[in-house]
Amino acid sequence: MLIVVAAIVVALLIELRRPATRPAPPSAGVEAPGGADLSALRRQAHLPPCPSDGPGPGPQALRGVSVMCLANGAPVDPGREVSGHEVLLNLWAYWCAPCARELPAMAEYQRRVGGGLMVVTVHQDNDAAAALSRLAEWGVRLPTWQDGGRRVAAALRVPNVMPASVLVRADGSVAGILPRAFDSADEIAAAVDQTMGAPG
Repeated sequence: MLIVVAAIVVALLIELRRPATRPAPPSAGVEAPGGADLSALRRQAHLPPCPSDGPGPGPQALRGVSVMCLANGAPVDPGREVSGHEVLLNLWAYWCAPCARELPAMAEYQRRVGGGLMVVTVHQDNDAAAALSRLAEWGVRLPTWQDGGRRVAAALRVPNVMPASVLVRADGSVAGILPRAFDSADEIAAAVDQTMGAPG
């Protein structure tokens, strides 16, 4: 009996002295909860790249905020990316029913205004895979930031409702926050024109 107890104690001491092993870092295609591989979903969604750094200072409130570009998993500095542009930031989540109606209208509005104003969507849930699936299902191809921590919304003081939109002027100032859903590109155009003037 004593020999068995001694053997167990020795085995435990050996185990405790072993260096702790860390799990291997995820591969480049793995960023979703549960370790889902996003590469196939990204190909299916076929999102455009996130905007590159603009020439202006960007919104002061977004300095120091970091999110991910859903198209490729790259880190994003949102303040720098929208600087020097008129931007509509559309905050949504894959489970939000009004967002399913609004996002196709956002895509249509972007087609209408062309380069006059840039629409960037901000997915506010940790499930990047679900976001890509929804965008593919809805046929929405807009630059999208993955922001499960709601960092952008918190920095810009957007009410905790979805969908919500933030209009940013080219000088980096916030023209308006619109915590409501839009049903058509015409409604979006009217709200943008009323808040910040015709895109230019």
